[in-house]
Amino acid sequence: MKKNNILRLMVTIAMAALLAAGCAKKPAPEVALPAPTPPPAYEQPMVSEMPAQPEPGLQEQAVSDMPVAPEMVAVAGLQRITFAFDQYTLSDQAREILAGNAAWMQANPGARVIVEGHCDERGADEYNLALGERRALAAQTYLVSLGIDAGRLSTISYGEERPLAPGQGEAAWAQNRRAEFKVVK
Repeated sequence: MKKNNILRLMVTIAMAALLAAGCAKKPAPEVALPAPTPPPAYEQPMVSEMPAQPEPGLQEQAVSDMPVAPEMVAVAGLQRITFAFDQYTLSDQAREILAGNAAWMQANPGARVIVEGHCDERGADEYNLALGERRALAAQTYLVSLGIDAGRLSTISYGEERPLAPGQGEAAWAQNRRAEFKVVK
């Protein structure tokens, strides 16, 4: 009888050890961004004109490996804006720059613009893609509020895949947290 109790105790301990070993590694919890909210004067969020599904064959290729399409060019009249860490709200300086971009777009009514959202290297890929999209949408929404036709604007997020400044540290990271504006010819 005593041998059976000892055997049961040993089996129970062994099972508990296996169970504990299987659960020892827990993934770090991901921090979710709050849902984007449009500026108070606007009730409807802007919708990106980019296709919901990527083209076949592009899924395996890293975004950073893709060449910039020749029909997309940066224009001297359109300036990039930057964002604070982990933010997609527009600063006063960003609003001034966007006002200048809107003036350029009004002077060039045939130009269509892609607003690219970018992040620094900190954070998970999925998180940075979502944050980049929110940054691009914030810029797009503000341009529309300044009178730019929403049909002339589309957005895309590159997350951390296309850094402007290489390296680490706040100086590089601050440059990489941005929205860029490319004219589609």
